[in-house]
Formats: sequence, C-alpha cells, structure tokens
Amino acid sequence: MLGSMMDITEQRELTHLLAQAQKMDAIGHLTGGVAHDFNNLLTVILGNTELIHELVENNEELSGLAAMTVSAAKRGAELTQRLLAFARRQALEPKLLNLNQLVSEMESLFRRTLSETIDLRFILTDELWACEADPHQLESALLNLIINARDAMPQGGRLTVETDNVSLEEKSRAAAFDLPTGKYVVLSVSDTGHGISADVLNQVFEPFFTTKPPGKGTGLGLSMVYGFLKQSGGQAKIYSEPGEGTTVKLYFPRSQTRETPRVFEQHHTVAPRGTETILVVEDDELVRTHVVSLLTGLGYRVIETTNGPDALIKLQQHPETALLFTDIIMPGGLNGRQLADTALARYPRLRVLYTSGYTENAIVHHGRLDPGIALLGKPYTRQALAHKLRAVLEHAQ
Repeated sequence: MLGSMMDITEQRELTHLLAQAQKMDAIGHLTGGVAHDFNNLLTVILGNTELIHELVENNEELSGLAAMTVSAAKRGAELTQRLLAFARRQALEPKLLNLNQLVSEMESLFRRTLSETIDLRFILTDELWACEADPHQLESALLNLIINARDAMPQGGRLTVETDNVSLEEKSRAAAFDLPTGKYVVLSVSDTGHGISADVLNQVFEPFFTTKPPGKGTGLGLSMVYGFLKQSGGQAKIYSEPGEGTTVKLYFPRSQTRETPRVFEQHHTVAPRGTETILVVEDDELVRTHVVSLLTGLGYRVIETTNGPDALIKLQQHPETALLFTDIIMPGGLNGRQLADTALARYPRLRVLYTSGYTENAIVHHGRLDPGIALLGKPYTRQALAHKLRAVLEHAQ
C-alpha cells in the first residue's frame, strides 16, 4: 500500500485570510457608498435639531423631543463611522501619544461608566514608548472595551487597564501576532467576567456579530476596534475562557519620532465666531443651505456654489475670500482636492477646510490624512464647525 500526506494548515489559513479580506473590501465599498449620502442627511438633521433644541429649551416637552432627535442622529453617525472603521475607510489623524497619559486622562470617564461593584485597576509601565494613533478613535475604542468588560461582569468583578512595551524581533513570534517584526506599545483591558467560548471567540471581530440580547448592541464595537488597529499598522488580539474572564490587547507600532507625546485637547463649549469671507462649495442643496445658515449665524460673510469650476470663478470675483470650505466628492469635473490645489496655486494665502461623509482617496492615503490637510467629517455640530474654522484660519491645527 502506498500513501502520502500533505500539511494544508498554511493553505487553509491563507484561504481564510483571503476570504476575510474579500469580505472587508465588499463591506468597505458598500459602506463608502452609503456613508456619503447618509452623512449628508445626518448633517442637516443633526444641525437643525441642535438649533431647534436651543430655541425651545424653555419648553420642556419640545426640548425633550429635540434632544431625543439629536441623540438619534448622533447614534446614526456613530453607526456609519463604525462601519467605516471596520472597513478601514475612515480618515485617521494620528498624533504622537503617550498611552499612560491618555489612560490617566480618561480615568474619571471610566469610573463614571462602571458600577461601584467593579474594581478598576491600572498597571502602567514606566518609561512607556510613544506611539502614533488617532486620539479620538483610540478613546472611542478604549471606551468600547471598557463597556464590554462592564457588561461581562453584571455581578461585579475586577477590570484592569494595563500598558506595556513589547519587542517582536523574532519573525516567528511576530508572525504569531500577524505583525511585522519590531517594537510595539501594548494597551490591554482585562476583566474577570463570564468569558467567551472558543467557538464564539473566532467571530467576535466580525461585523454585526454580538452575543448581547437584541437591542443591547450593534455588533460593531469590537469590529470597529479591530479595523482601527489594523488601519493604524497594529493589531488587536483577544484571549478568553469561559468563567475565567477576557483580555483584549491592542498593539501599536512604537513611534520613532523624537517629539514630546501629547494628549489631544478637548474643545471648549462656547462656539467661537468670525467675520471673514468663506466660500462654501457643496453640491447637496440641503447641506449647502444648512451650512450657509450656520456660518452666517456665526458672523461670517458667505459665498456659495455647487461645483469646482464655478468656485474658481467666485474666487476671482471675491479675492477677499479667506477660506474655502469644500466638499470632496462633487460633480463638475473637479473634486474638492483638485479644486483646492488649483485655488491655492492662484491664491497662496487662501485657507482650505475639507468636509465629507466619505473621502475615498482624494485626501487620504494609507489610511491617513495627507500632511497639512484639515478635514471636518460629516455629520458635524455647529460647535465642531466653529472651532475647526478658527483653527484653520488661525493656523492652530
């Protein structure tokens, strides 16, 4: 009798990774198409309901309805953002960070999120290396892990947030983490909850997969964390056993930059005003009307148009224009990036602020905003718009 054997483990793993990549690409295309139009609608809904909320704040019933609508619009925006995060289609704005500092800044938020029956502990490594990550997305990812850990311990328990430096210099060890060789900063969240069974563990990063009951979760929390880490050049790993708890580890590549790491600054609550002339280029009529109203209310002089070629004519007619506020995906033969490049070549002192619900590749490459680019993602609030405008106009980005 003659026989032979072949080890197909590696082949099966490659097939699985290919299927995952194809699924992610399909979700990315679907999400991108939906995000652009959906975020345009949410921009108008969120902006107008915020204004209505302020106008009827003395009417308890109407104020409550307006606040409920604002909350629903924000949840819709968050849902779209999580889909973009999983598909690695979001525009990241990485900053040099010290994760110990960021975790310490968020401690009070963690304690407000957790019940008194949960013992929160921190193990922060001294002389932690710096990493580069989008602080807003990292904050969202970390808070997501904290909430998941809380929900896994309904009777209470211990939750530990830990930072560490890890060297993966050996190829075999790095390959086990699906990472290139190098040095990494690790942020871990561990709980003593009910844990996850082995058959479920392989699915937790899948979009829309959740073990929570209906109405308690979208199934996008961990998938958003996974997409964010992969887009940041890192990796997310999860370890769990039923009855023993769960640990999620986030790996970020060590930064080689020698600057001093910092934590992002929170915006103040008062919306700053201005008097400069702003050219708004937006093809969606509802969004354009809404933005013009917001800017006028903030004190700015506003010129509006629907496409790039007409915007260049407007700039020639109004050389006093201080800032170009343009959508990225537009008809007319010029997208927002092409319009800005042409305008800046003619008017070097012009400031540019982009806006979009989905940027494609016009100003984002390798998952990051191009250097020197200012982007205000849709949907946005009046305060976010007001602060971003001042930051761009005053070079304080």
